[in-house]
Formats: sequence, C-alpha cells, structure tokens
Amino acid sequence: MEEKLITLAIHTYEKAQILKTILETEGIAACIHNVNLIQPVISAGVRVRIKESDLAHALSIIEDNKWLEETHEEMAEKRENKVLVPVDFSEYSMKACEIGINYAHATGAKVILLHAYFSPFFPKPIPFGDMPAYGTDESKTIRELINKVEDDMAKLCLKIRRKMDAGELPRVKFESILREGLPEEELIACEKQYYPKLIVMGARGKGEQDIDLLGSVTAEIIELAKAPVLAIPENVPFNNISATTNIAFATSFNQRDLVAFEAFVGLIGAYTPKIHLFNISNSRSHWDEIRLGGIKEYFKKQYPNLNISHTVLDDCEILAAIEKFVREENIEIIAVTSQKRNILTRIFYPGIARKMLFHSDTPLLVLHS
Repeated sequence: MEEKLITLAIHTYEKAQILKTILETEGIAACIHNVNLIQPVISAGVRVRIKESDLAHALSIIEDNKWLEETHEEMAEKRENKVLVPVDFSEYSMKACEIGINYAHATGAKVILLHAYFSPFFPKPIPFGDMPAYGTDESKTIRELINKVEDDMAKLCLKIRRKMDAGELPRVKFESILREGLPEEELIACEKQYYPKLIVMGARGKGEQDIDLLGSVTAEIIELAKAPVLAIPENVPFNNISATTNIAFATSFNQRDLVAFEAFVGLIGAYTPKIHLFNISNSRSHWDEIRLGGIKEYFKKQYPNLNISHTVLDDCEILAAIEKFVREENIEIIAVTSQKRNILTRIFYPGIARKMLFHSDTPLLVLHS
C-alpha cells in the first residue's frame, strides 16, 4: 500500500521549488501540488507534499532554513491596508463581516471577503499530459458546486450592500474571492498574497456544535497566520470594536509580549478602552504581582495616554480563572500572543489561544510574535 502524502508547507511557486530541492538533497521525496484543481494557473500558493514518515526530518530541515520565513520587518513593509474576512455564509461569519467592515471604515482599509470550498473530486490518473481528466458526471457536480458558492457569495455581498444603503454599516470598498481548496490552506495562501493588517473570523463560541466549518478552521488559523487574528463568536453583543470599553491583554512575562503590545496598540488605534493586563501562568505567586506591576509601569511610560490596570489571576485552573476574570471585569475582548510551533507540538500541546477559543464566548485577538 502506497504511503500517505501530507502537506508540509504552502509557499509561492518559487519558494516551493526551492524547498522541494532542499528536501530532495536531504533524501526526502517531495512533490508540488497546486491546490486549485479547476483553474491551477490562478492559485495563490502551492503545497509541498511529502510522505508522512518523513515529517519529523522535514520539520527539522525547515527550522534550520529560516530564510523560508519572512521577518517581521519584511512583513511590516508589505502589509497592506486591508482587512481579510473569511466567510462560510453562517450567521457568525456575518457578525465577523460587520466587525471587519466597521474596523476597515475606522482605519481607511479595504475589506476582502474570502470563501474557500473543497471539492471532493480528484482527477483520475492518466498516462500522458498534464491536464486532469474529469468524467462527465464529476464535471457536472463540480460545476454545480461552483454555482452554489458563487450564488451564496453574491447573496452575502447583496446583504452587505443593503445594510450599507440602510445606514446599518458604513460604506467601505470590498471585494469577494472564491477559491477551491482546503479552507485553512487557502486562507494562509490569501494572507501571503494580500498581507492584511487584520484577519476577522467567526468562531463557534462556548457550547456550540463543533461541526461548523469556519469555527474549526479558526483554531488552525490563529496558529498558522502571521497577521493578527480576531476571532468573533456569534453571540457577541457589539459589531464595532470602537464600542468596547474593556480589553484584556494576557502576558507570560517575556520579551515577546512587549513587541506584541506595540502591535496591539497599533490595531486599536484611536480607540481608548481600559486595558487590563493579566497573567497566564499556571500558579499564582508573589512574583506575578511584582512582574505584572513592572510591565504595567513600563507600558504606562511608553504609552502615557492609555488607561492600564493589572490583575493577578486566582491560583486555580487557568481557563476557569480567565473566565471568572472576564465576568468580573466585563472584558469584551481578550488579546493574547501566540508563537508559531511545529505540527507535532500544535497537536499534542495546544497553545493557550486555541484552548481559549473553544472555552469562551469572548472575542479573542491573537497577536503573533
């Protein structure tokens, strides 16, 4: 039985070719696969695929080749004034649209609505040529699928325009994009193409069904994306970040948090909510109070116009402590930092951002360090 192939990375065609060459020189067989089966020439990214048994070796090679990663300075130079809003036409993705549009209006940004659909049909093996051969029935079914998502996107855009006409949403420039492929892969490819300043996504929220597509994809994106990600549960009472008065910022007392806080301040812009610093250590200690106080004073000197307080969480299970803190302080958004980790680590040791995403009904702003 032929061994299963898995996707190792998504890059531009040029970088994918370079990575493929590096892997092959290390004895790892690799292939490049275009995620767009119907119109391959317009795909924004290609997948580098390897055998599952070669994963650990390949990950170590990637970590040793940091040139494949863009620096924060390079990302900042390319960052465009765009807000990316992935949609799956559910109610909570509509809430994400409203918040994304209001934020874009306040910052002078353009909105990109993205829907990625996955076709279960794959080309049959053929001995000659590079073009896939679809059967008549499969081609008809794929066309019906495309017609359906095109119709759904047209309805969503019409709904947004009507809200703008009625004054329920501000007028901003927006465009819609449909892409064939796995949602998380297409979203990352779209991010690499447009370099948005913010990604606004719907999230399931506590107690919701885990079969919802976009909600499950959000968990992957908060760990894979380089742009900040704002995850919005459906039942959030506001549709404009400017309406918030209390935002919490989680810190684990490291240098990354100082860098992330600067990005956080850039995102909230002219908004002036009260900012609550809190610790995400697993046990409470006297040193937590000292370190939090020190960070608070540092931020107040660097950002004198901000209203900053700090709270040391109770010495109990971290998620329960956060939930209590959010309830008592009326926190409307929680900002956390996240760092990119390899595939195995993400599976077996999920980060605090992923845990909070499925545990809370509070919007989560994930900043990447």
